Amino acid sequence: MRLGTIADGHDGTVAVRLEGDEVVALPHTDVGTLLSSTPEWGALAAASGERCPLDGARFAPLVPHPNKIICLGLNYAAHIKETGRPTPEYPTLFAKYDGSLVGSTDPIVLPAVSESVDWEAEMAVVIGRPARHVAAADALSHVAGYSVINDVTVRDWQRRTTQFLSGKTFESTTPLGPWLVTPDELPAGGSGLSIRCLVDGEVMQDSTTSDLLFDVATMIAYISGIITLRPGDVIATGTPGGVGFARDPKIFLQPGQVLTTEIEGLGTCENRCVAERAGAASRRAVHGHDHRKE
Repeated sequence: MRLGTIADGHDGTVAVRLEGDEVVALPHTDVGTLLSSTPEWGALAAASGERCPLDGARFAPLVPHPNKIICLGLNYAAHIKETGRPTPEYPTLFAKYDGSLVGSTDPIVLPAVSESVDWEAEMAVVIGRPARHVAAADALSHVAGYSVINDVTVRDWQRRTTQFLSGKTFESTTPLGPWLVTPDELPAGGSGLSIRCLVDGEVMQDSTTSDLLFDVATMIAYISGIITLRPGDVIATGTPGGVGFARDPKIFLQPGQVLTTEIEGLGTCENRCVAERAGAASRRAVHGHDHRKE
């Protein structure tokens, strides 16, 4: 089953199920509210409803307001190597907030305070039922499905301190979607799927989810030992090698470029980069030096 969240034409959103070249409206505003409505959300997701053509539908973030967005850093060997960091003994966790999320075809807003915005193609895991102190052997039963996310990162802000948060959650930078694909359509744990990131059609990242250092079951077991994972929560599982800051010379996203994030079996996000609106650039002096001189 494939579920999505689309704009309803009335300044709102609606959860939908994909059937062929149509989407079927479901009785919830988005996939997150569907998942959190009842443990039997699968029956609601299979319900009949109004149909409309898929062509022309505008996708909102798959889960617009998750309780938590938890991200893993340093979770592919090639990415660990290109960063020059040691292989972690435990999962490296940081967070995003829901204001960072955009839909699978929405613009990505490049912040006025930086010119060091980078890409990070990732597989997203969406939680389907509460998980607290779960064992790895049972962890995958708590997964509602998998999706595509790009952990777009403002590198100079990320590197201001040892904590990643400030570079990871700028507004309107993180595409999530278009679909939640249920586990029955995929290999266990979403393993073995090709994952790629392209900028204006040029391949920048090309890997497979089999190369995760900590697999999905391990992630869920580890995180659930810290905090309860709730239906609709999103876990971004880490990015493979090929990011822009690790290249020589470094490459960063520019206004007008199209960032494409694709994962086999899950779908594609295709987002045009736009500069933050006029006037925002004047805030550079407030937030620090002009890194263009670095």
